[in-house]
Order: sequence, then C-alpha cells, then structure tokens
Amino acid sequence: MTPKADADANTAPTAAVQHEDAAGEALWIEVIRKMDETYADLVRHQVELEEKNSALEEAQQFIASVLAAMTDVLIVCDVDGRIQQVNAALETLVDVPEAQLRGRTFLSLLAAESLPLARTFGEKIRSKAIHDCELLLAGRDGQPAPLAMNCTSRYDHRGRLVGMVLIGRPVGELRQAYEDLNRAHADLKQAQQQLISAEKMASLGRLVAGVAHELNNPISFVYGNIHALARYRERLGRFITGAEAAGLSPELQDLWDELRIGRILTDLDPLLKGTLEGAERVRDLVQDLRRFSSGAQGEHTDFDLAHVVRTAVHWVSQSGAKDTGRQTQAITLDLPPHLSVRGHPGQIHQVVMNLVQNALDAVRGRPEPHIGVDLTASGATAVLRVHDNGPGVSDTDRLRVFDPFFTTKPVGQGTGLGLSISLRVVTDHGGTLILEPMAEGGAAFRMELPMG
Repeated sequence: MTPKADADANTAPTAAVQHEDAAGEALWIEVIRKMDETYADLVRHQVELEEKNSALEEAQQFIASVLAAMTDVLIVCDVDGRIQQVNAALETLVDVPEAQLRGRTFLSLLAAESLPLARTFGEKIRSKAIHDCELLLAGRDGQPAPLAMNCTSRYDHRGRLVGMVLIGRPVGELRQAYEDLNRAHADLKQAQQQLISAEKMASLGRLVAGVAHELNNPISFVYGNIHALARYRERLGRFITGAEAAGLSPELQDLWDELRIGRILTDLDPLLKGTLEGAERVRDLVQDLRRFSSGAQGEHTDFDLAHVVRTAVHWVSQSGAKDTGRQTQAITLDLPPHLSVRGHPGQIHQVVMNLVQNALDAVRGRPEPHIGVDLTASGATAVLRVHDNGPGVSDTDRLRVFDPFFTTKPVGQGTGLGLSISLRVVTDHGGTLILEPMAEGGAAFRMELPMG
C-alpha cells in the first residue's frame, strides 16, 4: 500500500466520528430546548394555578362573609332535600351547628303542621319557584319560629337539577317592618291632615278677624250714639215734664194725646236700654271673634275660661237652633262667674265647641236628652266636664276615640279629627283630656287645664 492510500484510510474514520458528534450535540440542544419549553409551561401553569387558587379563596371568603352577614335563613339541599350547607342565621335559630345539620333532610327542621306543605317543594320547584310561603321552623327549646320562605331550583354547569335553595325571613321582622311602615304612613297622613287643618284654621282666623274688624267700626258708632241718645232723652224728658206741669193749651193738649207723648216717654227708657244691651252683646261678640281668630298665634295669656265656655256653648246652640235634630234646649250650664286659666283662648274655644257638638250629636233623637257642662276649680287646676245621656261609647271604641279619622258617625257627618285635634291642643296647654266611664250610661269628657 502506498503512503497516500494509508493517509486516506486514516482520515475516513475521523470524519465519521465528527459527524456523529455533531448529530449528538444537536440532539442535546433540542432536548434542552424542549426542557426549557416544558419548564416555562410548568411555570406558567403554576402561576395560573396560584392565581386561580387565590381567586377561589377570595370567592370562598366573600361567600362565607355574605353567608355570615345574612339575617335571613339559608338552607342548601340536594334533590332529595338533604342539607348540604346552611348559614349562621339558621344555626343560631335552631341552636345546632352546621356539621350536625349536614345530611339531614330540611323537613326535620320544621314543625309538624308545616310538613305537608314542605313535602311538595321538591316537585313544585321543577316548574316554578316558590315565593312567600309561611313555614314554622322548630326553633330552640321547641319554640316554633315562623318564616316567610322562598324556594328555588339549583342547577349544575350542565343544566341538570341538583337541588334547591331555601331562604326564609323571620315573620316577626316582616311584621315589625310592616307595622313601622304603616305607622310612618299614618304619621304622614296625620301630619298632612294637621297641616290642612292648620291652614283652614288660619284662613278662618283671617276671615273672622276681618269680619270682627268690619263689625267693630259700625257697632262703635251705635254704642256711642246710644249713650248720647240716653242723655238727650233725659233732657227732653225733663223739658216735656216741666212744660206739662206749667200747663198746656187745649191745642197742645190735644196734640199731646194724639201723639201719645206720655207713652213715648215711658217707652224711651227701656228701648234705649235694650238697644244698649244689644250693642254691648255685639261688642262682646266682636271681642270673642277676635279671640277665636287669634288661634295659636302669640304667647299664652290669662283668660276667663268660664266666659269662653259660655260663649262656645252659645255658638253651638245658635248654629244648631234651626236643626230640629239638635236638642240645644237640653244643655244645662254649671259655671262659676269667672275662672282664669292660661293659654290660647281661641284654641280652647274650639275644643269646647267640639265637645259640646259631639254631645249634641250623641243625644240626637233621644226622648229626654240632657247635656251637662260643668266647670270647677280643683286646687290649681280648672276642670271642665261635658256629659250627656246618649248611647255612650263601647269598650272597643273607647280605646280609639282619640285616634285621627276615627268616627262612629255616618259618612259625611264627621271627619274623625275633632277629638284628635282637641287632645293635641289640650296636651300643648299642659292639660289632660280623657273619656270618663259612666256607670249610668252616656259619655263624659273631662278636660283639665292649669289655672293662671
């Protein structure tokens, strides 16, 4: 073999080895790349898994906080009605922990009388939800707790029915909420009615004040002129008497007899006195109108309660004089000459008118009607009592007689606000207004006011 042949023979194996080394290195590089990709995928999946776990924990914490904060009862059941989860409100209500409730049927938590209805929930929820169904829960110590229950279906991610969710609110809370709402609505209605009543009284007060002012001017002229006429009558009487005593001529004597001068002189005095009395009554009426129109305006003042009562009874009697159904002649007064109290005379005047008016309505049509209005002083308190022999007030109505809008009168004959407003007025004056029991029948209202 030549030297060249030997060299070629030695070179061939070396090239093969180099080729094998290059192929192995490329393979390792591919393996490392795949490992890097796999590791990167693992890292990414790990991050995603940790994020999902974190979100899941937050969701679980959120759901747990919502369940713990719920005041309504929550029961989650499977299709057979076995309890899977409850909230703290139910645990508190039945005094049993959730661990002991799981696996039990929700029917075991109900009172016997609620079982027939509750057994139908499994079928009913397949077609529609159940709303506001009242059930009795067997609460702690066996005391039933009424619940307003709602029941809905629960489905999995494939839309298959897997159970039901029951949510119940204690009926006591609902009733309290309804009562609070009704009370707020009643207060609002009463406030609105009081505003309307106050506006009506203010308008009436302005009208009465205007009428009183217009009456005051002409009656002042009449009152002043009557006094002047009385003085002139005295002077004319003295002159005519002197002329008659001095002797009259036959012509004057005949004229004296024809004109009946003596009769005129005799009648002038009672005529003037009657006119003066009427003017004084109109003057007093103007003062009463002004006092009534004052309403709730101004500060409390001392006033004569006996005069206010007497005037109020007179007004009511006069307003019903043409109504044959009102037995105004049956009113008897027992009042002192004067009795001073402190407050708003116009408001107390309205209260007395309301009490007397109600008494007149009560005795309407009675064979022997009687209404008594008595005013006395007891220590530092003025006591007014208005009583009648009407049909009286039943025990049921007695509890509601001062409620706004309550009335036993036929529709159109009463607003049901008179006694309610009267009670508020008397209370604002520091007094009391009550309905006294009457053993002999009838009704008696007693008003007490602090004396001035």
